[in-house]
Amino acid sequence: MATTLMTFMRRDVGTGLAAGALAGILVAGGGGIGSVGASALSAPERSGDPGAIRVDVKLVEYKVEPSRSTLKAGVYTFVARNAGHEDHALEIEGHGTDRRTKALSPGESANLTVKLKDGKYEAYCPIDSHKELGMKTVLTVSGTPSPGGGTNTADGHGH
Repeated sequence: MATTLMTFMRRDVGTGLAAGALAGILVAGGGGIGSVGASALSAPERSGDPGAIRVDVKLVEYKVEPSRSTLKAGVYTFVARNAGHEDHALEIEGHGTDRRTKALSPGESANLTVKLKDGKYEAYCPIDSHKELGMKTVLTVSGTPSPGGGTNTADGHGH
């Protein structure tokens, strides 16, 4: 009987204690499943392009809604998503920059990678009279370059 009890203790209880200890370490260190540390929330989200920071842009009748409009100088990938019912596109213009995506059908997305310097840029929909109907916004760029900025240049084609 003593051998059976010892086998049970080593096999079942020992495994449970090890799992409990591991769970305690993960919780104390903030690394549990599904947890997000404060540093992950404060760091800018990287796009698929090396060195570029992602900015999501929602295009809908008749608004351009970037996830943020105040930026630091650097390289950005604007992920334009047409959430409207008509075709839209995204164009960014200012300080020698004039880049745009292709026309996007409803539900379609496109990336636009642009290097931005200090200053104000206009982001708008260049299709038909959408800009005149209010489908525009201003991006304000100032300050030090973003981490990784300046290492990825846009190709100038906008597609």
